[in-house]
Amino acid sequence: MGLWAAGLPSLNDRLDLGPARLGSVLLLISGGALVSMLVAGPLVDRWSSRRVCWIAGPFSGLVLLGPALASSYWMLAVLAVLFGMGLGVTEIGMNAHSVEVERVYRRPIISAFHGTWSLGGATGGGITSLALHAGVDAQGLLITAAIVVPFLYLPAARLLLPGAPGGGSASGSSGSPDAPGGSLRWGLIALLGLAAFAGHLSEGAAIDWAALHARWVLETDPVMAPLAYTIFSVAMTTVRLLGDPIRGRLGSVRTIQLAGLFATAGYALVLVSPLTGEAVRVACAWTGWALAGVGLATVVPVLFSAVGAAGGRVGRALAMVTAFGYSGLLLGPAVLGYVAESTSLPVALFIPAVLAAVVTLTGSPAIRALLRLSASPVQDAAPSAANGTAPGAVNGAGAGPAGERGHEPEPEPARD
Repeated sequence: MGLWAAGLPSLNDRLDLGPARLGSVLLLISGGALVSMLVAGPLVDRWSSRRVCWIAGPFSGLVLLGPALASSYWMLAVLAVLFGMGLGVTEIGMNAHSVEVERVYRRPIISAFHGTWSLGGATGGGITSLALHAGVDAQGLLITAAIVVPFLYLPAARLLLPGAPGGGSASGSSGSPDAPGGSLRWGLIALLGLAAFAGHLSEGAAIDWAALHARWVLETDPVMAPLAYTIFSVAMTTVRLLGDPIRGRLGSVRTIQLAGLFATAGYALVLVSPLTGEAVRVACAWTGWALAGVGLATVVPVLFSAVGAAGGRVGRALAMVTAFGYSGLLLGPAVLGYVAESTSLPVALFIPAVLAAVVTLTGSPAIRALLRLSASPVQDAAPSAANGTAPGAVNGAGAGPAGERGHEPEPEPARD
């Protein structure tokens, strides 16, 4: 993903796409990913997340050959769907397995998993920038990555848990129909979904448009443009790797509040950067992308862990919140392309700037409501938790025996 995002300016120059057609390509990738995600869920239940990761991981790297070798816009459009399908199946397989790992680990670690994903994005952006600076052709870099990356999955795949199909996954840990906190109200799910959608769209906008903003709006050198995305990824990676202790210290409500505020401030700096002096406008934009990365880093881990902390049958609610979120991550950047084509890219970036504030406005009350729900169910579930079958043990929130209160990522409700 990092190589793909950082290489978008070069791909745009090679095929002369423009904002609208580039937005269409991103939309096709989104469509392929969303369709494959719907298929990947049953595959995980039937074959286990381990097998899905074994197959989908190398496949998602190999299909990068399609966009890399595309010689025209229409060929790129067709191959973009296949690329998106590879990404979608891999996302579901990895996320399902991360839930299983966290339950066995019995401590919150979901933020660190997202941190290592961001680390890959930052690495890809850095490699692209260094390769372009050294005179390496961007198309050749993508072809090399498509061949090499599948082999990088193999040593990690050998270490995956050997769980049975569906075992330990979100759907498999949702509890019985009569479990406490058996379901979340649709209004609360919608509120959580809106926060996830806003956070993912703001993140997706940075992933796909940060480098292009530097190139088109700030008119930076093509070699320097990918650094805008790299700075965003580095900031997000750093905070995600530290996200679990941060949430434990501040509490989920304060964490989500600060997340939205930092992200909004970051986008504000990006938007005003073209209005500043030529000597500082790039630094202003880079500072903005860094702040946006810091703010958006903890949104997804906090929301997912809060849903799991509610206890009972949270699998369905977690799936819906995830769907809301990924629709923002995958569909949002494409919509921004159409807005940028009809107006300008700075106008289009007003959308994620506003939605970054929505993260705070919707996420904070939603998590407060979840914490109120979790207080009783966690205590009521203590007998089953003592046997290692806590119904609320999803995404690490309340993972492990209920008696091990020190390992729960959520603070006491009264603190928030």
